Amino acid sequence: MMLNNGCLCCTVRGDLVRMIGELVNKKKGRFDHIVIETTGLANPAPIIQTFYAEDVVFNDVKLDGVVTLVDAKHARQHLDEVKPKGIVNEAVQQIAYADRIIVNKIDLVKEPEVLSLVERIRGINHMANLKRAEYGKVDLDYVLGIGGFDLERIESAVAEKSHEDHAEHDHEHHEHENEHDHDHHHHHDHDHDHHAHDHTHDPGVSSVSIVCEGEMDLEKADMWLGNLLLEHSEDIYRMKGLLSVSGMPQRFVFQGVHDIFQGSPERMWEPNEPRINKIVFIGRNLNKEELDKGFKDCLLKK
Repeated sequence: MMLNNGCLCCTVRGDLVRMIGELVNKKKGRFDHIVIETTGLANPAPIIQTFYAEDVVFNDVKLDGVVTLVDAKHARQHLDEVKPKGIVNEAVQQIAYADRIIVNKIDLVKEPEVLSLVERIRGINHMANLKRAEYGKVDLDYVLGIGGFDLERIESAVAEKSHEDHAEHDHEHHEHENEHDHDHHHHHDHDHDHHAHDHTHDPGVSSVSIVCEGEMDLEKADMWLGNLLLEHSEDIYRMKGLLSVSGMPQRFVFQGVHDIFQGSPERMWEPNEPRINKIVFIGRNLNKEELDKGFKDCLLKK
């Protein structure tokens, strides 16, 4: 299914609902997956919201995941594209919402450039699984059966990324030390054009992870998240997390896209398992200090 209008206004979203409805009615039970391909200008958020806001869609199909294809040869110019004040860079948005990112055409650029691009992508979205490719060649199971919006997979995804981020930080630090001299000209050019950097880059889009031990006061956590989404839902592209809630023997997992929120108890805590709380935000203008304080203020006082 191809959507040629990148803006996905109300009319186009209505067409999407109608097309999915027609497919389901004609061939119900005969689909494994429906692939929606948008233009390079599309903002994924309206499509994601359609799967939760429209009963016609929600009752018959579920959203599996968002896959973003990154052109390693030309991605920088799009990520650095000048945008009017208040307008979010589409390339940055598509990376921010992704569950899977394919960095394609790596055969056309040098390894230091690929590493720099991957680091840039990780700065926007460190939750997404990333794979390098040539000619777009990846296994089909990498882009299908993702389960990016399945609550039962959130726990493992958050835990896995916490471990990967720690290992990746050490790995990239080592690479940086080895390649510092080789990449010096890049950093020099970057600093030299400092004024342009303020206008072309979009430092407002990033990801924030918070981990703390203890038990959460569910009422406080619910109020904090509710107020956060009420005031900043436009800036919170995605969030995922798991909580150790006081009086609840199961882990509570949740996810959100803007003002759409889902959560439910999942597996039981093990007897000697540390009661860890984790939350990951991906969005615009995130204040790490405020988020960290707000999240930890929901802990029961000892």
